[in-house]
Amino acid sequence: MDLAEKALKVHERLIDFFGYPEWRNPLPAIDELVSTILSQNTNDTNRDVAFNALREKFPTWEAVRDADEEDVIEAIRPAGLANQKGPRIQNVLRQITEMRGGLDISFLKDLSPEEATKWLVQFKGVGPKTAAIVLQFSLDMPAFPVDTHIHRITGRLGLRPEKMSADQTHKHMEALLPPETYYPAHLNIIRLGREICKARSPQCPQCPLTDLCKYYSETYNQ
Repeated sequence: MDLAEKALKVHERLIDFFGYPEWRNPLPAIDELVSTILSQNTNDTNRDVAFNALREKFPTWEAVRDADEEDVIEAIRPAGLANQKGPRIQNVLRQITEMRGGLDISFLKDLSPEEATKWLVQFKGVGPKTAAIVLQFSLDMPAFPVDTHIHRITGRLGLRPEKMSADQTHKHMEALLPPETYYPAHLNIIRLGREICKARSPQCPQCPLTDLCKYYSETYNQ
């Protein structure tokens, strides 16, 4: 089978195995942007603790933007790398204000996914994954975010070239799958990575994809 057919079969198999995933309620785009910056190099729990602490300490994003840098750093310390993420968040908020006259970025919904992505990644600290998360989970626009789990699993399955970077894999997966599958496929592949296809000790006998998996074939069928 070709890669697109295989990718769709992976998606359908995971729907059968895990069910249709439901994530949290969508955040406003600016909230999602800040949350995703906080999520870099940390887990969801620490991200959420830091995000909630930031919202509790500062009533608005304008207040975060204009706050003393050390106060922002202290609020988001649970997310890790606070000395980098604090100034990064404030700088992005300031740049958006300069460009848009405020912090409402819902206008991105009126752009094409390509234009919206290009607009977001112009800011330092906002890469393709962050942009894709904002598009998919806040703006309901077609995008396929690629995190470490998805990059690892698409490699093990043979859905992408072995040396393809995570940033390159965004567009690659978007080309393989129909847009309506991006949301559930993204979430279910991440779940597979967290629960079964782990980085150091993949639980292959528990996986519903063994007959589709290049790694399994090479490891167990020799």
